[in-house]
Amino acid sequence: RREIRRYHGEGYVFNGVYVGGGTPTVLPGELAETLELIRELNPGLAEVSVETNPKDLREEVLRMLEGAGVDRLSVGVQTFDDGLLRQMVRLEKYGCRAEILDHMAAAAGRFKTLNVDMIWNLPQQTATMLEADLDTLLQSPANQVSMYPLMTSPSQARRMARTLGKRHKVRMGDYYDRILSRLGSSFVATSAWCFTRGSRSIDEYIVGAANYVGLGSGAFSYVDGVLYATTFSLQAYVELIDRGLTGVTGERRMGVRERMRYDLLVRLFGLRMEKD
Repeated sequence: RREIRRYHGEGYVFNGVYVGGGTPTVLPGELAETLELIRELNPGLAEVSVETNPKDLREEVLRMLEGAGVDRLSVGVQTFDDGLLRQMVRLEKYGCRAEILDHMAAAAGRFKTLNVDMIWNLPQQTATMLEADLDTLLQSPANQVSMYPLMTSPSQARRMARTLGKRHKVRMGDYYDRILSRLGSSFVATSAWCFTRGSRSIDEYIVGAANYVGLGSGAFSYVDGVLYATTFSLQAYVELIDRGLTGVTGERRMGVRERMRYDLLVRLFGLRMEKD
């Protein structure tokens, strides 16, 4: 909140906010106070998106999110397969398939966009498991689905290979074709990974924004051709804010060719680009 006030004092005005990644609803009181401050300083705020996990979809939290004017609620489900959830150490933390669907039902119709975050191409995920996930999504109250392919750093991939198994790159094309085919009957692709049902939803990807500012530990900003990164260390972040600074610890000023390439890739990811 101190960093938010600093940016406001420097003249920044925001028309949308995305709170995540992770699960900011774990501290609903702090989240409510932060959203209240953002609205107070940015009266023209048009969109508020918040990430959550299934078990946080309790009535008191849902009421708080509604009261804070949240437009888009994104639920981190990853998969509805109980066996895969157990392998990912998510079953006991966030609930089984039936419990997840019950939590989603409690949130249905209360937000302009109810998004579900899913991961596909998990090492032990078969085509049958993927099809079952897609069946569940089509029957769920979600009006948006974000389908992320499993992405890992080399070190994460090595650790995952010891516990879950190796990622299968060769089948990615087939799995993605299945996703496009199955979701295409009810959803429209709004980006390479995001699919929307109906016309009332908000996409999380800022492919149409020329500039964006990231606040908090681990956030990124892109302003006037410069990419900024804030520290991933919570301790370093707190120390920087205590000194009256922002959390930014790195920047990359892009040349014209880099900016053109960046813009091209972002627009292609968003599935639309004006030729001029």
